Amino acid sequence: MARDHEAVNKQVLTLLDKLKVEPEDNDTSKSLVDAASKKQAELLQLSGAAFDKAYVENEVAYHQNVTEALEKTLIPDAQNSQLKQLLETGLKLFKEHQKHAEHLVQELK
Repeated sequence: MARDHEAVNKQVLTLLDKLKVEPEDNDTSKSLVDAASKKQAELLQLSGAAFDKAYVENEVAYHQNVTEALEKTLIPDAQNSQLKQLLETGLKLFKEHQKHAEHLVQELK
């Protein structure tokens, strides 16, 4: 998952550089970053099986949130066709990762 996320992020940054676009924070990105920071603090308090369970459950929720942001805000609002296509590719990856995380949740039960 991390490799896929890194690859998509790199593609986005390359495209933004090519288009000479400066990324800006918005309500969606701020919300995702804030939630990630809070969850990271919670996870740091756990270990062992409790950590594993909380981590994979968070992965499911995180991927659901990003998928929703992509579907409802980021893709519809994208005005550049190249960016829109890249976001749609990212959406497919996030949906695959969500399924993988859901499978891991079932395995940990």
